Amino acid sequence: MPQAIRLHITTLPGRGQEQIDAYGRLAPLVRAERGCLQYDLHRFVGGPDRFVLTELRSSSEALAANAAGPTFRAGPARVIEVEAEPVAWADEGGRRPPARRLISPG
Repeated sequence: MPQAIRLHITTLPGRGQEQIDAYGRLAPLVRAERGCLQYDLHRFVGGPDRFVLTELRSSSEALAANAAGPTFRAGPARVIEVEAEPVAWADEGGRRPPARRLISPG
């Protein structure tokens, strides 16, 4: 059964373009992974530093393989370093893990 993840991302003020640039470098690598059906970043209208990242994998096994793979380990270093708030996500069933701060703002 396909597995979806939705990440809500808020960057530090004025750093939204860095998120877009990092996503642009990472997206082709993630999309080439076995079981990746979708990997899309959307910017909020009127919110230049707010995004939603939608990822869809073909199965829970494909999602687990991604989490153990090199793009997952490399991705946060390139993408998440500009986060100002914890990343909030939910799987297809609406389950959410406890939020954690990825970097300190300021």
